[in-house]
Amino acid sequence: MYIPSHFGEERIDILHGLIRQHSLAALVTLGPDGFLANHIPLIVDPEPAPLGTLRGHLSKANSQWKDSLPGVPALAIFQGPAAYITPSWYPSKLETGNVVPTYNYVVVHAHGLLATFEDPVRLERHLRNLTDSHEAAFADRWSIDDAPAGFIRGLLKGIVGIEIPIARLEGKWKLSQNRTPADRAGVVEGLTASANPAHQDMAELISRKLTGI
Repeated sequence: MYIPSHFGEERIDILHGLIRQHSLAALVTLGPDGFLANHIPLIVDPEPAPLGTLRGHLSKANSQWKDSLPGVPALAIFQGPAAYITPSWYPSKLETGNVVPTYNYVVVHAHGLLATFEDPVRLERHLRNLTDSHEAAFADRWSIDDAPAGFIRGLLKGIVGIEIPIARLEGKWKLSQNRTPADRAGVVEGLTASANPAHQDMAELISRKLTGI
């Protein structure tokens, strides 16, 4: 991924935080006939340090788990908030006119070799971890134990677990760092006025950068 120095984010806790908050990943691997891509939730385990491990599962009917070439790293892409940025928000537009539109976004790329597992005990433990991490936001939380055990056992037979020990972790936080403080403040004001929740999230991220958080 192309990452100009002013857009780079290398703090592991921040990168893992985005993965946890935006866990639906685009999983890209290379197969005999070219690239394979699927969108699946992945959870991150901080161990082994420093980069951790990603875990998820695929349907056995999905050929990605068996068609991915061994020895070729997989790529998991996690997309955070994104927003179109109009030059009309920049005070410098009126001063010089030397402005163009752009997109602000945050994204994490995780690279590593993909391994699979089918042990039912390990699969159930993974599903519990996955479910618990997503249900934590709800007052009335669903648990695997809420479903009949036989039903869960049947589902386990239809999936395969995947594990990606992270060998390389990249973060890009494109938050108008290349603009003047006044232009960044104008972007925050413009985004804040929008009713789009993603724009609100982006405004908060830029504001944190403005205050050095």
